[in-house]
Amino acid sequence: MNRKLGAVALVGASAVVLAGCAGGGTPNDTPEAAELRVWLVGADTPQEARDYLVTTFEDENPGSTLVIEEQQWTGLVDKLTTSLSSNDSPDIVEMGNTQAPAFTSSGALLSLSDIEDQLGGSDLLPGFVQAGSWDDTLYAAPYYSGSRVVFYNTAMYEQAGVAVPTTLDEYVSNGVALATALPGVSGVYFPGKDWYNALPFIWENGGEIAVQGSDGTWEAQLSSPESQAGLAQVQELMTKASLAPKDGDEAEGWVPFRTEQSATYSAPSWAYWSIIADEDQAATPVADITGYFALPGTEGGAAQVFAGGSNVGISAKSQNPELAKSALEIMLSDEYQTILAGAGLVPAKVSLGDKVAAATPELAAVIAEAAANAKLTPASPNWADVEAQGIMQDLFVNIANGGDIATLATDADAKITDILNG
Repeated sequence: MNRKLGAVALVGASAVVLAGCAGGGTPNDTPEAAELRVWLVGADTPQEARDYLVTTFEDENPGSTLVIEEQQWTGLVDKLTTSLSSNDSPDIVEMGNTQAPAFTSSGALLSLSDIEDQLGGSDLLPGFVQAGSWDDTLYAAPYYSGSRVVFYNTAMYEQAGVAVPTTLDEYVSNGVALATALPGVSGVYFPGKDWYNALPFIWENGGEIAVQGSDGTWEAQLSSPESQAGLAQVQELMTKASLAPKDGDEAEGWVPFRTEQSATYSAPSWAYWSIIADEDQAATPVADITGYFALPGTEGGAAQVFAGGSNVGISAKSQNPELAKSALEIMLSDEYQTILAGAGLVPAKVSLGDKVAAATPELAAVIAEAAANAKLTPASPNWADVEAQGIMQDLFVNIANGGDIATLATDADAKITDILNG
């Protein structure tokens, strides 16, 4: 991800911390006491989980301390590249799932093969295991995932005379109809840099970002007829249905939705809690009129959506690898992952999927349906460079400004192909 994720407001969600020991060594193999540094990115890991990690780790490793250092998504790849190669490397690092291949393939992370079973083994999210593995070895374990859900203002839909769409074409036409019927309101909130929400339109029309040939080389596919069909739908939404900034990103997209400036908003499932309550935990005007559905596919059913989320690994230069393994086992324990689920995050273990906090069984079902159809970006170690250089963001900003799709896609393909094969 990478993705920039929003802060989580834990309204109506509570996590039960189960009793028990999550990991760590026995008295006979306890590592020498030290300070362990853990990098977590953004505010998505709730404070309850952070407190549990610190307390449990320090209880299991007497004399050792654990310090959480919060990082930001912006510029994270460059910062990780520098820090993981230094002698002052943090011990444990979180990274976006799309960024993981850059570090699993470079020797920057410690192999987790010896503790993979303790971390969850076959119960770990398969797509995130793939993102965190290199040459059949796990280097970055799944941390959490997020299923993208479409939230909608039921009152605005009724006012505009539109129903929940059953196909992707209907989703697009609904967005335009809503914007037309409700002046000053985005039918679908879709800022120009939001390439995460643009990917399903490419995939659902049969396109791809890039494919790898049998000889190992990559070829970008955004200019294929299938991909261009999806890009055309994105452009229609961005230019005819959305009042979001053409050069804006997806950060805090719930704000225009909860202030009734947007009728439709697609976001990771945990955004629900920020939609229905403000920073002071007070109910927002849309708390009782927010509905939700899985983005529909071209032929009905749920569309393939981008799976946001994170992986977590141990620095190869960690001075405290055994302590780091102890902490990582805690982070992947049922207890810790249940706390994340209580905050609306999809846990790293398949068996805990039903623990995700949702206001209703219907929302939980939508989250599960979306998660079942989630897809990742190309599994190239150089994909992080595509993100770092803003290739996708620039493409969609230009599309949002009405640029020629064929020309823009061809230019983006040339850049992506060059980077992935670099």
